[in-house]
Amino acid sequence: MKKILLSTALLAGVLSYAGGFRVSLQGVRQLAMAHTSAHTEDASVTFFNPAGMSFIPSKLSIVAGGFGASNKVTFQNLNTLQSTETDNPIGTPIYAAVAYKPIDKLSLGFSFSTPFGSTIQWPESWEGRELVQKMELKSFYFQPMVSVKLADWMSFGASYIYAKGKVDWDKAVTQFNGELNINDEKASGHGYGFGFYFRPDDKLDVSVAYRSAIDMKAKNGKATFKFPSTSPYALLGLDANGQDSFKATLPLVEEYTIGLTYKITPKWLVSADFNYHGWERYSKLTLDFANAPIGNQADPTVLVNPKNFKNTKTFRLGTQYAFSNMIFGRLGAYYDEAPYTDENFIPETPSFNTYVITGGVGFKLKQFGVDIAGAYAMPQSRDVKNANLGFYGQAKATAFYLGLGLSYNPF
Repeated sequence: MKKILLSTALLAGVLSYAGGFRVSLQGVRQLAMAHTSAHTEDASVTFFNPAGMSFIPSKLSIVAGGFGASNKVTFQNLNTLQSTETDNPIGTPIYAAVAYKPIDKLSLGFSFSTPFGSTIQWPESWEGRELVQKMELKSFYFQPMVSVKLADWMSFGASYIYAKGKVDWDKAVTQFNGELNINDEKASGHGYGFGFYFRPDDKLDVSVAYRSAIDMKAKNGKATFKFPSTSPYALLGLDANGQDSFKATLPLVEEYTIGLTYKITPKWLVSADFNYHGWERYSKLTLDFANAPIGNQADPTVLVNPKNFKNTKTFRLGTQYAFSNMIFGRLGAYYDEAPYTDENFIPETPSFNTYVITGGVGFKLKQFGVDIAGAYAMPQSRDVKNANLGFYGQAKATAFYLGLGLSYNPF
């Protein structure tokens, strides 16, 4: 019983990051250049740094795009040599943004994006079925923003962030030969972002941005147990439908970004980014159940579980070459750190130290732009040693992404 209930505490890890980790898919043009941020050709800069709106060359800019994300995770028990592979559906992150200059020194904008979210599906009978069988995660960021040009070479911008999240999680409860579905469709939170954008000369762009931490509040989550009989309901404090509710305040991480773009020649530019993610605030999780007595003796309906995540860094390098005024080629590469050690590995939101190679092309047709990008990820294998969950073995993964973006800059 204790093992089953302890694994239930992983829910907060799901909701707090809505997918576990930052998904770098908020601009097709940016992804092709390693998802670097110091680019102001159109409104896609709004997600990365609201201050960049002041340097968009057109008065009105509209962008939209989407991605197909494919990934597989393989786990092997090194004692039995049994290997299990996920059967994940294609993920489809999307984004859209608009930026407008009502007057020369003032820009207004709005960004919609899905920076956290994924679906992972393990076989129903695999050895980690009490931790996860299937998990579908979605999140949405809505960001109105403003930017003011303080000088010809410098601007400041700020945004308000409203975040909305959803989770649908299936897992086995083998002690009672049953299943558990955990669902929350109304987790939400508020945050902010701000940044400075500099263009000291025509060859150099510098972007400095901050996106705040967000506390996602799950006020009425539902945990639904399905057993062959209703006999465990009273033991777990469930209602006649096998349900209990919970509340939790769940942390999303803050993000710091410094980006540079330098034009080596009029046709060739190079970009670099450094990102710092504050995963360390996910040191523990707390769930407050209405009835289920799964906590400690002093407060049996409150369960606290340590997580021990650590802050991480990402290093990005990209380039673009203009073959003509209409055709642009792009390449990039980046390295992304995992936010936890092998001793804290969890299969519902698996993470790896990852190298990623990116590339793409862009086409500019007067006011319209079309961008295509792809990325191939090379996650480094992990020796899983999670004694808290009794989970040991080796984990590997593969992933690739394709994206299509459209832009419209009429005037």
